[in-house]
Amino acid sequence: MRRGMQVRVRSFARLREAIGGDLTLEVPEGATMSRLLAAVGETSEQAEEALFEESGELRGYVILMHNGRRVRRAEAGTLTLADGDEVALFPPVAGG
Repeated sequence: MRRGMQVRVRSFARLREAIGGDLTLEVPEGATMSRLLAAVGETSEQAEEALFEESGELRGYVILMHNGRRVRRAEAGTLTLADGDEVALFPPVAGG
């Protein structure tokens, strides 16, 4: 049996409102970022709607960071997480 690992999820701005703040989630050892994002979406209907299209695809505007490094959406399915990692979720940044 695979043991779980703890991953911290930080969210910002609109995503923070939808997700409800920072989370620490337990996911199976060897889980990918995609699996973690699915777990975040399972925390509430608002979180799921903020992160995913009706088709189940990650919304195009979600910016992903893993331990302080930007992650391309295409990498989310193959990026394996480790116990104690931090994933940050940002909405688009608008400036003025």
